[in-house]
Amino acid sequence: MNRTSCAAVLALFVASGAFAADAPLSQGDRWWKHIEVLSSDAMEGRDTGSKGYETAAGYVSKELAALGVKPLLKTGFLQPMTLRSRRIVEAKSRIALVRGGQTLPLVQGEDVMLSARQGDTGTVDAPLVFVGYGLSIPEKGHDDFAGLDLKGKVVVLLQGGPANIPGPIKSHFSSWTERVEVLKRAGAVGVVVLQNPKLLELPWERTVAASRNPTVIFTDPSLNDAGGLKVGAVVNVARSQKWFEGAPHTFEELLALAHADQPLPKFELPSRLKVKLTIESKPLKSMNVVGVMPGSDKVLAKEYVVLSAHLDHVGIGDAVKGDRIYNGAMDNASGVAALLEVARALREQKEKPKRSVLFVLVTGEEKGLLGSKYFVSRPPVPVSSMVADFNLDMFMPHWPFTAVVAHGKDESTLSAPLAEVAARQGVRVLADPEPDRNLFVRSDQYSFIREGVPALFFKFGYTPDSSEHKLFKQWLAEHYHAPSDDVAQQPVDREGAARFITFLTAMTNAVADAPDRPRWNDDSFFLRFAKPVTTVPAAKP
Repeated sequence: MNRTSCAAVLALFVASGAFAADAPLSQGDRWWKHIEVLSSDAMEGRDTGSKGYETAAGYVSKELAALGVKPLLKTGFLQPMTLRSRRIVEAKSRIALVRGGQTLPLVQGEDVMLSARQGDTGTVDAPLVFVGYGLSIPEKGHDDFAGLDLKGKVVVLLQGGPANIPGPIKSHFSSWTERVEVLKRAGAVGVVVLQNPKLLELPWERTVAASRNPTVIFTDPSLNDAGGLKVGAVVNVARSQKWFEGAPHTFEELLALAHADQPLPKFELPSRLKVKLTIESKPLKSMNVVGVMPGSDKVLAKEYVVLSAHLDHVGIGDAVKGDRIYNGAMDNASGVAALLEVARALREQKEKPKRSVLFVLVTGEEKGLLGSKYFVSRPPVPVSSMVADFNLDMFMPHWPFTAVVAHGKDESTLSAPLAEVAARQGVRVLADPEPDRNLFVRSDQYSFIREGVPALFFKFGYTPDSSEHKLFKQWLAEHYHAPSDDVAQQPVDREGAARFITFLTAMTNAVADAPDRPRWNDDSFFLRFAKPVTTVPAAKP
């Protein structure tokens, strides 16, 4: 479909609000209709701050209003924020290894990618030290930095972590917010990440294409907590041995130790890193979409179950097979569409939820969870009144919905309604099949978790090496952050999506109607983020 006809179709959808004029559709088909709009070429990939994203926000606002969701802000459904984009100017930037008096230039996009999130225009010339996984987890007695002098140095670390550390905790300490804080305290000036081939999600070429999109930070520096180093870079796994020439260990030796879950050595590398950075920056504006479905109980309505999903994707980028629009159908029009259909289901049910339900569709997830961080930092209702967050991001309905992975299920009392709803609907609850992917901190639930809100992050379930796992791996390789993540080029189980929407609606009702609010388990690492709350008395039966 060409741009003109896409725009005309989009205008029709946006003007009509819900699909009221259409023949009755099944829940799965309604879900798919939303995706067709949100991932159309007219949205141009919904990049943060783009016209396409603004159009998508307008569409979602109209749909929420048609479904009985109320605006919560003085600005209506939209929560605006001011941002700045940052982009590496490759032609004016350089990176090289200096070894034995010789300068060995590295090719951007082939050997390495420089990060626009770390550093400013200027130069870096610093020694390199390999620090294993680069994790400091005092609670588990693990510290890759113990005994190392990192002042003025660039650390080189391998993606992953020890198998004996639980996935959610390992994920937390692998987040850039935590990593950068530890490195800055130790006096390091930069970080270089070596990819672990067992953990790769994207081909190198697509990773490079994504890195060329501008990164985004807040205009308000108090909200930026994942920057502050002078340089950051990611190394092409096929070129990683270059960094270990003349070192005590080869890259292959380190990988073998990691894959055998053996301790990794730490050592100085016989090279220095020399970098010249040129970064362009410009102002940007974007917005979250926020609405509330008021609770039916006069007391419990002052507490909120949050349903979140990111509305943004990565916009327009390098062409793949002649296509430059990264439509983002599964990532994450699918999650937004599901929340719209949960709103419909809640509106149509006879008994309305006792607690209020917040619908939070955020911007800037692809840029570092920006929209959700802004929402919890500038909340329209007290964060302490948010009893739980259920987050959707690429929930992956590519096969029948018979099993669910709920990241965070072992951390809070949300495990009880999860088990009850799953049993009632004949759905198995599975453990995280790939804890080293750090999914617990890689989407917007993490912003809520850091503010003390118990959260679950849902995916269609699969077990390691199953046919579903292989299908998912194939999807990552072919469609993740690619133009082919559209409505034409991937398998989708609409009935499975509909069953999941029913499941999420039941989860929302279960938590909204429970006498007691969820809480972190006493042995959960994340209990430390909990904030004091004023208990709302339970409603009388």
